[in-house]
Amino acid sequence: MGPLYADQIVMKNGDRVTGTIVKKDGKNLVIKTDQFGVVTTSWDQVESIKAEKPLNVVLQDGKTVQGALSVTEGKAEVAAKDTKVDVPAAQVTTIRDADEQKVFERLQNPGWADLWAGAASIGFAGTSGNARTLTFTTGLNAARVTNTDKTSIYFNAIKASALVNGRSAGTAQAVRGGLSYGHDVSPRLFLNAFNDYEYDKFQNLDLRFVIGGGLGFHALKTERSTLDLLAGADFNRSSFSTPLIRKSAEFYWGNEYSLKMTSATSLVQSFRMFNDLTNTGDYRINFDIGAVTKISKWITWNLSLSDRYLNNPAPGRKTNDFLYTTGLGFTFAR
Repeated sequence: MGPLYADQIVMKNGDRVTGTIVKKDGKNLVIKTDQFGVVTTSWDQVESIKAEKPLNVVLQDGKTVQGALSVTEGKAEVAAKDTKVDVPAAQVTTIRDADEQKVFERLQNPGWADLWAGAASIGFAGTSGNARTLTFTTGLNAARVTNTDKTSIYFNAIKASALVNGRSAGTAQAVRGGLSYGHDVSPRLFLNAFNDYEYDKFQNLDLRFVIGGGLGFHALKTERSTLDLLAGADFNRSSFSTPLIRKSAEFYWGNEYSLKMTSATSLVQSFRMFNDLTNTGDYRINFDIGAVTKISKWITWNLSLSDRYLNNPAPGRKTNDFLYTTGLGFTFAR
């Protein structure tokens, strides 16, 4: 970017930053520079600003003014096309450049098919000769995030078969999937609802259907990481091939965590503890974690781990089942 269009920011300690103002969100001002990349500084440490390229400036009363921004001696001036607006610098709540404004406007009234982003993978492995084996795995994680709500879906599956010396050996077959929805009722609190499905041949589980909801709390929310705490109640219907059918009300609690580890790698984690209210003393635990590393714009390396613990499984079955998938995949965003 040429110096003709560079914004000039002078800090209270005398430091000068030359670049392009990206946004002011909360207490921080974000500036993109040629030499140092993206720089974030505290708004209350800014002495003066000279930005000739139009910015979208949101004032304390909610009004948005577009124009060149000048800040000096605690006062802010926005020079719009037909007028100038002068306010104390402390009354400037938000600043957005043209790209940030487009992102903000897109989040206001998105269509249901908009804003989806996620990663999917599919993998095969096999052998031939003395033993013939074939393993198929697939995984999907996607989310739609707006200013006020979040919709998430997930799916993991594995199917393995083996033929050794003409005899069929044990195979693994498991499918896990579900969706969840959260809607903010305040900056910290949100309502949450979810629906989970599960099939696991080696737990003799034909279908576990769970539907529930409760409250959530945004404990941490930064550009790199988020942490949500959850609690509520649900209904669980588990049908086993033994045959056995269990129906119960449950109390659940847990968390959801996401972390952008590097510019290429991100991690998501989910934990749920389900305490059986119908059969006191019974419980189950769901734990999921996944990592996605971008190799190119669309291609990723994915790792997904999924653990299910049931303290009272079907007769003759173990309490714990662990599913993991890894391989190449692709990312998508809309």
